[in-house]
Order: sequence, then C-alpha cells, then structure tokens
Amino acid sequence: MSPDHPPGLDLDRLGGLLDRERPGLARGPLTGRLIEGGRSNLTYAVTDGTTRWVVRRPPLGHVLATAHDMKREHRVISALHPTRVPVPRTVLLCEDEEVLGAPFYVMEFVEGTPYRTARQLAALGPARTREAVLSLVDTLVDLHAVDPGEVGLADFGRPEGFLDRQLRRWGKQLDASRDRDLPGIDELHASLGRTLPVSPAPAVVHGDYRLDNALIGPDDRIRAVLDWEMSTLGDPLTDLGLLVMYCSPLGMPDSPVSTTAEAPGHPSPAELIERYAARSGRDVSAVSWYTAFAWFKLAVILEGIHYRYTLGRTVGRGFDRIGDLVPVFIQHGLTTLHEGLREG
Repeated sequence: MSPDHPPGLDLDRLGGLLDRERPGLARGPLTGRLIEGGRSNLTYAVTDGTTRWVVRRPPLGHVLATAHDMKREHRVISALHPTRVPVPRTVLLCEDEEVLGAPFYVMEFVEGTPYRTARQLAALGPARTREAVLSLVDTLVDLHAVDPGEVGLADFGRPEGFLDRQLRRWGKQLDASRDRDLPGIDELHASLGRTLPVSPAPAVVHGDYRLDNALIGPDDRIRAVLDWEMSTLGDPLTDLGLLVMYCSPLGMPDSPVSTTAEAPGHPSPAELIERYAARSGRDVSAVSWYTAFAWFKLAVILEGIHYRYTLGRTVGRGFDRIGDLVPVFIQHGLTTLHEGLREG
C-alpha cells in the first residue's frame, strides 16, 4: 500500500461511513498515514485536505483479543471531554467490522508533541521542561478529581480488590514468560503482596500515565492525554506510582528503554509526589509501594519482550538488550519498597 493508504485503514470505506453518519464533515477524498510510536492499538492521522482527524483501531491480526478496547476508549474519552481533563473530542464509534476489519473510533486531531526521551525534552530547555512535567502532575490531579458517577462511568471497572487483582495478574504474566533465573523478582512480588496498602476511594485510572502519552503544546501545557486502552476504575495512586517510576533515573547509560529524568530542569520524583499531594489532598504516605509495583510491572513487561526475542518473535533494533534491563528494574523495585517500609 502507498503511504496514503496504510494497512488496516480503508479510506474509501471510512469516507463512506463518515458521509452516512456525519454528513458534510469530510469535504473531499481522504488521505491518511500511520502515526508511529504506539505500542498496541494502531493510530492513524486522516485528512480531507482541510480538517484532520485521528482513527484508532486494534492491531492487525489481533481483532478478537482487543476489540472491546475501542468501545472502552471511546467511552472514557467521551465522558471526560466536558471535564478539566484534556482529551480529544470524539467523532464516532464504529463497531461494524465490515468497514475496517475491526471496531474503531474517530476523534479530532489535537496539535501537540509527545516527548518520549530526555534528549527530546532537553531541546525545550530547563524552564520549559519543568513546566511540562509539572503540568503532567496537575492534569493527573484533575483526572483523579473526576466523579465517575457524574460522567457516566460508575460501572467502568471493579475497584474492589483492585490492587490484589493487579498483583496477581502481573504475577501470572511473569510465570507465562519466565525461562531464566531472575534473582529478587519473587522476593519483590511476595513483599508487595505482604504490604498491600488500603486503597483510597476509587477514581478513573489512566493505567499508562506518562509524558509520552500526552501531547504538549507550545505553551508547555498538556493539550491532550492519549492512549486510554488500559483505563478503568481503580486505585488512583497506581497512576502516580507509574509516573514517579518513569520520572526516576535508571542509572543505566544508553538504555534501550529510557526515562525522562535526566533532562535538565526535570522535577525530582519527590517534588512530583509533593505537588500531587498538595493539589489533590490525598494521602501519599504509601507511594513507595505503588512505585515499587510500577518497577515490578515494567520488569514483567520487559521480561516478556525478552522472552519473545529469545524465541525469534521480535523485529527491530534494541531487543537484544532488553533482557539486561530486567534485573535493573527488579533492583529499583526492591530498593524503593524497602526504603518505603523503613520510612513508614
């Protein structure tokens, strides 16, 4: 296919659907391109030459496993749009697989930049980097302040027992890809289980909250939070713990997986936690547990990638070094958890 007709996106069928469901919205033939950077669902930019939209659909060949994601993503974004949380305006949801071969939805295109690495952030300079990362914290506070019942999301998840289910889920995920000795990972998993905190009142949880899942505008404010495929109702501090992890130095130069912490002007993890606590009024005394859980979760994810690499099921550069990262994440998790327990 040509760049204007990427795989998984039949522009003629999409145009016909828009003409039927949103007459007058598209004013000419559509062209589209795949937006790189996504790790799961596919994202395309589509235009009629005047207006731009975004199309989200499941990955090719994995329709059944992820078909429900589209309806959930569309639902949560639509529900959050009237709130202070910056999300794109949705245009339509299509569950008819005859159109693109899978369920999908269309939303408005939002201008902004996703900053994925410390090097990209460094180009902003220290002052702007600081503002962008603090804006990420403020937006997380706004998300967790949303009353799920008031926006029609009261049944969006099962918050009771949320942390226990999460821990069991990622433990099973580890068992499914374990084919080598990983010193410390069983200790970390067991310690997390023994010290499970009591969750605060449930909130809408993003599930993968970090800087590169947000579009930053030229004013260094967040224009839109993207990638809601893991969102649910649950413990809001899991979002904070994950954000703190992604904003912590790895201590591993030239790592194939990077955090943004090394960028000049980047706020420290302690400052992010303090800002979240001050603005949300939440008790963050157990944040070390949530951050340690984030290190464990990412260690499991990376081990899964390494396992697939050893089976020859990955394509691209850098996968040969992923396995070296897993012990680093395990050690960060153990250190974070033990330090938190000592302080507590």
